[in-house]
Amino acid sequence: MRFEEQLLMDLKAEMTARNERSRRVGRRLLAGAAVAAVAAVTAVAVPLLTGAEPAYAVSKNANGTITVELKEFRDADQLEQDLKELGVTADVTYLKPYTKCQNDRGELVGGGYDTPEEWRESVHYKVARPGPKSFLIDPRYVGKGQTVALEFTENPKGPVKSQLNATVIQGPVEPCVPVHDPTQLG
Repeated sequence: MRFEEQLLMDLKAEMTARNERSRRVGRRLLAGAAVAAVAAVTAVAVPLLTGAEPAYAVSKNANGTITVELKEFRDADQLEQDLKELGVTADVTYLKPYTKCQNDRGELVGGGYDTPEEWRESVHYKVARPGPKSFLIDPRYVGKGQTVALEFTENPKGPVKSQLNATVIQGPVEPCVPVHDPTQLG
């Protein structure tokens, strides 16, 4: 075999090898693009198919109050974080029906209240106002070093989904210890 023939055969072999490598790289790129497309479609489709919605919605109103629409009893830590970003330190607790947190969770701002009139004049009454599908928080009633303790008790009966109890606590807030609530029917 002459030198030119050997060179031509080597060149053909090299071209064949390059074409094969090129096909493998192209297939890998195509497979990678397919995997990325499936991941993107899954990220969009799964929430649509499962109906997964946020557990709540938070919005700041023009007058400085904050509206919270509670849809599900989950993501309490995230709700606390979202409220903190809007200037309110909160401790959010979700409770089962017919329960409440024990009474002594910390030092109540302004002391306690003994009568319905005292309650209506207290910061605890004014800090959070429940509505049919949402509640309103007024940050003016939560000072520096204070926390609004928001306790939501699930209401399995009746048109209102939950009962809200709000207290403003000076300093640290004790963890909620659920106890039976005799004021709830059931």
